[in-house]
Amino acid sequence: MSETALKTLNERMGEVLDLHAALHLLEWDQEVFMPPRGAEARGEQLATLSALAHRLFATDEMGGLLDTLLAAGDQIDPDTAALVRETHYDYEKATKLPEEFVERLARECSRAYETWHKARKASDFAMYQPHLETLVDLLKQKADYLGYEGTPYNALIEEYERGMTADQIDALFAEVAAGQRDIVARIMAAEQPDLGWCDQRWDVQQQNAFTVRVLKDIGYDFDRGRQDPSVHPFTTNFDLHDVRITTRFDEKNLFSALAGSIHEGGHALYEQGYQEKDRRTVLAAAPSLGIHESQSLLWENMIGGSLPFWQHYLPILREFHPGQLDAVSPEQAYAALNAVKPSYIRVDADECTYNLHIVLRFEIERALIEGTLTVAEIPEFWNATFKKYIGLDVPDDAHGCLQDIHWSHASMGYFPTYALGHLYAAQLLEQIEADVPELWAQVGTGDFAPLLGWLREHVHHCGRRKLPGDIVKDATGKDIAAKPYLDYLEKKY
Repeated sequence: MSETALKTLNERMGEVLDLHAALHLLEWDQEVFMPPRGAEARGEQLATLSALAHRLFATDEMGGLLDTLLAAGDQIDPDTAALVRETHYDYEKATKLPEEFVERLARECSRAYETWHKARKASDFAMYQPHLETLVDLLKQKADYLGYEGTPYNALIEEYERGMTADQIDALFAEVAAGQRDIVARIMAAEQPDLGWCDQRWDVQQQNAFTVRVLKDIGYDFDRGRQDPSVHPFTTNFDLHDVRITTRFDEKNLFSALAGSIHEGGHALYEQGYQEKDRRTVLAAAPSLGIHESQSLLWENMIGGSLPFWQHYLPILREFHPGQLDAVSPEQAYAALNAVKPSYIRVDADECTYNLHIVLRFEIERALIEGTLTVAEIPEFWNATFKKYIGLDVPDDAHGCLQDIHWSHASMGYFPTYALGHLYAAQLLEQIEADVPELWAQVGTGDFAPLLGWLREHVHHCGRRKLPGDIVKDATGKDIAAKPYLDYLEKKY
């Protein structure tokens, strides 16, 4: 009976995941190629597919199949047990959300996304405010549907970082914020590197060609992926054999597109690294966004931002920008890439100030969901808190509370995962350096296979078999903490 139930479960879940892949394809197209006037129809299409996927998944038949398999207990192998456990987790969440609620949320997100684009361009938060108010109300309803202990924000955090609570994050972030503000203050009081050589025009086509070279070197498979430009860099997975990334080019910034490409490439390496046997199942996924972010940050900052990396790649970069880098040394490129300068835009922030941007957003989201802050009060709260953490006066909404896409996707609870990713990455890197003693010599020759192999074994192949905390603890022997990341910054800077 359990074998028949498992076969039927896999068939049904394959259909559900195919619909989700189609949804992701429409969302990818909306951000990459869709003409502006397609927005209204796209919103309806996304709403229809979201409702259909939900309707197909949250059925009594699916519940019966899962009950049968859960009752089998020890009679099923560990992989099947993990598959059933994770599918049941998703099923319980899905059945708590009414179909009409799922459909409305998808429709409102599409509307908010299009208005956010216009509002950011006009730097006019008031234009976006009604849509965000609607989404905040819907997210409060979602928390009530899902259920929670303590703050309703915990229900939203669980969507992105299973096992974490707002209070745990608050304690970690307090240590991170204090430590990083101190490090930034000491750096800014010291002599700054000369970055005058960066002030040139950098051909965008050559930038793109160089990012492709680096992506291929680190292991990103272009037979199973592609790179395109977008307003905000992102990674989309339709299947482990179709994982696409985007980046953002700026002819005035030599490193922006490269950083974006390596960052998204880190995400994509994770997605391309799931086990073949897990295709079209819930196991071919990361257990949290924090552990996913650890992969992108490890590649972008800790590997791509290392001196050995630039000792290898600066001579290659010179070939893509003839005559512009002849007088630049690897040490100068390394110093420029890692320069610390408080700035307004999160995605352009250096790694010493980045988490301070995240703490701000965490505080706003928690207050919005708990009802201690209204949407109308966001700009004033943002500007005052940004001044406290970053030390700058925000000039307008476009450089402040309108800069991120996440809230228009109703993705509150998402932002904390970025900072948690830094913490996970630092602990993993400590262990990698112990397990792969030739790591930096290998990076210095452009050999990333041993590093990728370690990540495949200890992180990527796990899929959703383990929770994020278990992945990190099994790989390093330690629970998540702020100290390894602060130690990493101290050592580097």
